[in-house]
Amino acid sequence: MSEPKATVGRVTVGRNSGRGVAVGVVVGVKVGVVVGVGLGATVDVGVAVGRTVGREVGVGIRVRVGVGLPRLTLLGRQLLMGGLSGGRGLAMVSSGQFDTEGCFVATDNDLAFTPAYQLRKLIAQKKLSPVELTENCLRRIDSLNPRLNAFLTVCADEALKDARRAEETVLNGGELRLLHGIPTSIKDLLPTKGIRTTKGSLVYKDWVPDEDDLLVKRIRESGAIILGKTNTPEFGHGGGVTENRLGDYCRNPWNPEMVSGASSGGAGVSVAAGMNPIAHGTDGAGSIRVPASFCGIYGIMGTSGRVPRRNAGPISWNPVYFSQDGPLTRTVRDAALYLQVMAGPHPDAQALGTIQEEPPDFTASLDKGVKGLRMAWSPDLGSIAIEPEVRRIVEGAAQVFQDLGASVELAPFQVDIGKLSSILGKLTGPIDFISYGHLLNDSAHLLMSYVREGIERGGTITAHEYAMALAELQQFRAYVDDFFTRYDLLLTPTLAVPPFPCGQRPKVIDGKEVEEMWAFYAPLFGFNMTGNPAASIPCGFTPDGLPIGMQIVGHKLDEVTVLRASAAFEEARPWAHVRPPIS
Repeated sequence: MSEPKATVGRVTVGRNSGRGVAVGVVVGVKVGVVVGVGLGATVDVGVAVGRTVGREVGVGIRVRVGVGLPRLTLLGRQLLMGGLSGGRGLAMVSSGQFDTEGCFVATDNDLAFTPAYQLRKLIAQKKLSPVELTENCLRRIDSLNPRLNAFLTVCADEALKDARRAEETVLNGGELRLLHGIPTSIKDLLPTKGIRTTKGSLVYKDWVPDEDDLLVKRIRESGAIILGKTNTPEFGHGGGVTENRLGDYCRNPWNPEMVSGASSGGAGVSVAAGMNPIAHGTDGAGSIRVPASFCGIYGIMGTSGRVPRRNAGPISWNPVYFSQDGPLTRTVRDAALYLQVMAGPHPDAQALGTIQEEPPDFTASLDKGVKGLRMAWSPDLGSIAIEPEVRRIVEGAAQVFQDLGASVELAPFQVDIGKLSSILGKLTGPIDFISYGHLLNDSAHLLMSYVREGIERGGTITAHEYAMALAELQQFRAYVDDFFTRYDLLLTPTLAVPPFPCGQRPKVIDGKEVEEMWAFYAPLFGFNMTGNPAASIPCGFTPDGLPIGMQIVGHKLDEVTVLRASAAFEEARPWAHVRPPIS
């Protein structure tokens, strides 16, 4: 389902072996998104001359209609102008990659869907320029974002400056960090120095912070290139849908009439559509796992406190803190790599809510398989309405683990989901009122109606209600802790339904009337409340071609086993090669 491409006028003379000389003339023409729409969107013309006598020299000229002058890049021992190269290396062009024999190797789309860990290797080997990689991502954002609305702010100039610095480090033989030269994005809830941070709200539509959030600093220090800020509902409170008053819905690349999920909807879409290989998200009640499921990608929330809790004033000391930062990616290894960057104590973090031990190596056990693991399968956690089609697809996926050597049995998990939702509201409502209640005086008219009502409701929770909710929370945590004494992992549907049309939250699921603002993501928020690590993994499609996800929940402090099981499923039922129509 990738964008179709065509090459014409290819001529190759000579072979590049030993001391031979290769001369190639290549013309690449990019066809429209749908075959037959027309030619001429982009034209690349290049002449490559390669000589390999121990060293490589390559000269190429690229002409991009309406873009401007070609860019001169010195990368290792190869001279690349625009996108064609001589010698043994590869260089990106808008309509593809070519080796020194003039043979087609990969398209822009292929580069856009290459896993981050592989891109990192290519950069370290001086086979890929961070600048070309970043430019490719920015071109794709320019092309796709008007239709999908994944990004609220794009910082192209800043990203290219950072990419040039990353390239210089490669050329100078400097230390390459874990995500060196890899483009990423930040969910637009986190402050970013010099970059607009809206929090998904008209109230903050023009706010430009003068300091980075501590996690943004950590991501920058890893060598990642920040492309911009991804779409989020207001303050992250979207009822599972990325909608706000800043613009259109954030739309699903598998079908743009459908929702992307929330509240990390922009992050999910940006990865699924190949705008960046990895994205930052946050998850306070399912906000990484919802878009991961709806967009057909991988997302993981670590143990509560695995990623440091930011110090945002006195409210940061509250023991009720359910939100976790985490990655959204197309592969499990990329997620493990990005979580490694995010995780671990930080001197500026709130110590009360941050795990003080250094994190384990999240990539170390990815190849160990699942043989011998004890897995529980629960289709509904005892009380959640799940569409039969979703249940069927996920139950079939759960049995894959049985084939891989794990034991999988029907779980005796029982929770009153209505009661659990009520507990969640009584505990988070007062925090919302403390954080945003001041907006009710002068800015209430700028807020989404249900966000305003939620803030107002938070101010009405009584001390008795709050105290009882705290007690009931601890009771539920004890139940889940006891459950995990018998199992290594719990498997559930990530969501109760497939993606649904924008503006139409489901009011009936499996023939039962449900609460439209939360019922479809009911399998998720309980594990924010307990603090267990949880991931969503793509496990199938509906007959209409819409993605379905399976949730994998692990023991506290044991993200490694969640990632290990995810990697085993990925190997058995790979998904990263399947691309959405809008990509």
